[in-house]
Amino acid sequence: MNIRSFIKDKSLSIALLLFAIITSEILLIPYPVATFIKIYIPIIMVSMYVFGLGIEYGMKKSYYTKVSNILEELEEKYLITEIIKTPNFIEGRILKNTLEEVDKTMVEKVNFYKYLRGRI
Repeated sequence: MNIRSFIKDKSLSIALLLFAIITSEILLIPYPVATFIKIYIPIIMVSMYVFGLGIEYGMKKSYYTKVSNILEELEEKYLITEIIKTPNFIEGRILKNTLEEVDKTMVEKVNFYKYLRGRI
C-alpha cells in the first residue's frame, strides 16, 4: 500500500470535501463576513481531513505491512489467520473474517475426504 494508491482510493471523498468548501465559500459571498473567517473555514476543513486521512493511512499501512511480512515468513501460508491480529478498521476485519471462513471451509473439506470418504 502506497500513499498514491491510498489517495486515489479516497478521490471521491476528496472531491466531495472540495465541493463542500467551494459551496460554503460561495454561500458566504453575500454576507459581510471577515476575510479571516472565509480563509479559516477551508483551512480547518482541509487540515482536519488531511489529519484524519493520515491516521487512517498509518493504521492500514502498518497492518498490511505486518501481514505481508508474516506471510513471507510462513511456510504454511494457510496459517496466516491464526497469527495475524484482528485490526481495528472495518476493511481489515472483513478481510480477516473472510480468510477465516476460507480456512474453515478448507478444513471441513479435508476432514470430509480424510474421515468420511475414507470409510467408503
